[in-house]
Amino acid sequence: MMQGIRPGLASVLLVSVFLGIQASGTTFRPHNCTLRCVQQETPGCEYCRISKEDVQRTLGFSSAGLFTGCVPWPCSSFLGQQTPEVCQHYVNAPENITIEFVDNPNPKYDTAVVSWSPSKYGIAFLRGFQVTLQTLGGTKTFCQLFLLQNNLSLSAAHSQSVYYSDPFSELSLGTQYAVTVIAIPVPEPWDKFYDSKQFTTRTCPEKNGLENCKSDWYPRYIEVHQDNQDIVVTFNLAPVNLGIRRYFSACFGGGVRRDKSIQPDFRVNSTHHTYRLPDLHKGTNYTCEIAADVVDAVRKTFFVQVQHHSEEPWALHNKGLPLAVILCVSVLIATCLTAISITLCQKKRLKKKAVKMEIPQERTEEYYDKLLDEPHCVTLNSSARPPRLLICYSSNDGPVHIKVVLQQATFLQRHMATQVHLDLWDALSIMEEGDLGWYCRMMKESDFVMVICSRGLNQNPQRWRNQEEDDSGDSNPTILAITALIGEEIYRAKALQQDLSKYMTATFEYSKESDIPSILNLVSSYALPRDLPLLFSHLHRVALQRPGAFLQVENISENNYSRLPAGAALSMAIQEAKSLITA
Repeated sequence: MMQGIRPGLASVLLVSVFLGIQASGTTFRPHNCTLRCVQQETPGCEYCRISKEDVQRTLGFSSAGLFTGCVPWPCSSFLGQQTPEVCQHYVNAPENITIEFVDNPNPKYDTAVVSWSPSKYGIAFLRGFQVTLQTLGGTKTFCQLFLLQNNLSLSAAHSQSVYYSDPFSELSLGTQYAVTVIAIPVPEPWDKFYDSKQFTTRTCPEKNGLENCKSDWYPRYIEVHQDNQDIVVTFNLAPVNLGIRRYFSACFGGGVRRDKSIQPDFRVNSTHHTYRLPDLHKGTNYTCEIAADVVDAVRKTFFVQVQHHSEEPWALHNKGLPLAVILCVSVLIATCLTAISITLCQKKRLKKKAVKMEIPQERTEEYYDKLLDEPHCVTLNSSARPPRLLICYSSNDGPVHIKVVLQQATFLQRHMATQVHLDLWDALSIMEEGDLGWYCRMMKESDFVMVICSRGLNQNPQRWRNQEEDDSGDSNPTILAITALIGEEIYRAKALQQDLSKYMTATFEYSKESDIPSILNLVSSYALPRDLPLLFSHLHRVALQRPGAFLQVENISENNYSRLPAGAALSMAIQEAKSLITA
């Protein structure tokens, strides 16, 4: 094949192949250029970030819907006005989405850069990307639009290239986000035109260091020693820049809680402080905590036991004690020895009796020891797959009810080890499949389905028709069809004597039991947030009570859930909805 090619031309071809391979592994970062620059194919505008103001100025119409709602706009709006044929092809979804964190001088926020590689399928017609960043559990959304020049025609080798977004700044620390990268153009039918990835921003200690985070700081150095009958504790103080002036300590032991407020004197020592724990019982094991006296402070745990001294005061002056006291002590010792002998004899008799009844005594003791050693706190295995929960609700009670549902879903996902599926978090899939299609698929893929019942959900069909005739815009007949579909699945499972635990209902404080549709009365119902522990037990199939033990789930009870940031947001949303809906 190479015999008819001149040597000079062969060298040019080899150089071109080498440059093509080298270009396929390069990285592309967006240039600060305009939409007109892309349309006119100006040099230096091969890969451009297009701003909202530039789109409005160049095209002459408002682009608020693109950059706030982040709905994929058709390619013809940007590049198809002069050459419509460039937008009549299909491009597959990008691949290998990666998140990189960059420096941000503001200690309260994080900054992330998204990178990806284009798919080789349809890459010759690739005209750009749209990157969307959304807060999980919130409504805040960021959008960036990137366009390629019309004269560019990439080959399959360019699928190894890496494209970068502009930095997404002011991202809250320790927050979950979902990033979506869409390939442009996006013609009908939509199928595999985007790829998504969830990530969590760095925590304050990861970004700024523990010594610069007030809510995450805790004493790392703790020294404990005994002075006579008191326990003396020395710990390191927080840095001065955090402004922590007060601390608290709590000890649990012997069924008693002992609290102590600590206010160090910084004029004496600004790095460490020493305090005493008096009146602790000898031989009792105490579990103590120490933390800064601020909201949601991280607590440092240590253990204390008051030891008996080798030389007790009565032992040092034994010769001077009266004879009556010595006799009393001797009688007590003899009584104890007699009681011990009787106990040993009874134990031997019981052991012989157990042998006769063919019950091995060792197994019985092992069972009771195991029962007593049962943990009183539920520990989840992080390697196990969390249960998948689909939440269905009605939007007819207004935005305050939607906010409660959103905060409840966030709390379940962050603090109850549950993977939540919510339509507000998967808008692109709903646009692709439709409401009913998405809900039907989620019902099959989810382990549990929970229907949030409210006044707007339990409306009869005639009321739906009246609302549609009034054209008020508040009705949502989709949820009525979904509720009927769930009810049919419940009755079908009941008729086949199958397990109904997959389905459940829930109400909040501003709703009533009568708001639960009669078609859903066969499944378990939970009043939130009061029944959060029961809901946890249902989702993870964990028994909270058993003979001789009562398991507690930390920070999920009705009184403690609001201590967590997500729980506080849920509590505020419930109170706001309660005041507005009941009024």
